[in-house]
Amino acid sequence: MEIEERIKKSFTESIRVKEKFFKENILLIKEVAELIAKILNEGGKILIFGNGGSATDASHIAAEFVNRFKRERPGLPALALNTDMAVITAIANDYDYSEIFAKQIKALGQKGDIAIGISTSGSSKNVIKAIEVAKKRGLKTIAFTSQRGEKLISKVDYAFSVPSDDTPRIQETHITLGHILCELVEDILFELPAMKKRTS
Repeated sequence: MEIEERIKKSFTESIRVKEKFFKENILLIKEVAELIAKILNEGGKILIFGNGGSATDASHIAAEFVNRFKRERPGLPALALNTDMAVITAIANDYDYSEIFAKQIKALGQKGDIAIGISTSGSSKNVIKAIEVAKKRGLKTIAFTSQRGEKLISKVDYAFSVPSDDTPRIQETHITLGHILCELVEDILFELPAMKKRTS
């Protein structure tokens, strides 16, 4: 296959997966954006985590909330649990790698917070264990996963399942979803006068 054709194929497939995902999930996206805005407005925070490329996505999304996305506005509390190498390596060394997010949820998570677990496979043990702990502690739980992510989907309150088995296409959809949620949350919190007063 010519290089130009391979490029076209990759872009076309990425667009196709995203279009199918958003057609199937538009109402869920709205519901989750409203939930996140409500929780942040009431003093809760976002705890987000994943492995590999999903760890980078978690860090990226947390940064958009803490700093800003499109609007000039106060920072919003979000923390990527995959960023502190001292914490991660201490937990992995003293306990087990499967505990690296769960122990942080126990230390930092409170009822009224949100836990977002990102796993393209939906079977990452450390993500699933953290979601289980979050549920027990009264956090709202959200998954970014794929059509093969039944294990993770079964554990959460809200699941975003990308209709693909191709990891790059799944991750491309996850970060687009993260951007859209950030934009919607900003619009909800900083456009509505009643919300502005409570977040300023």
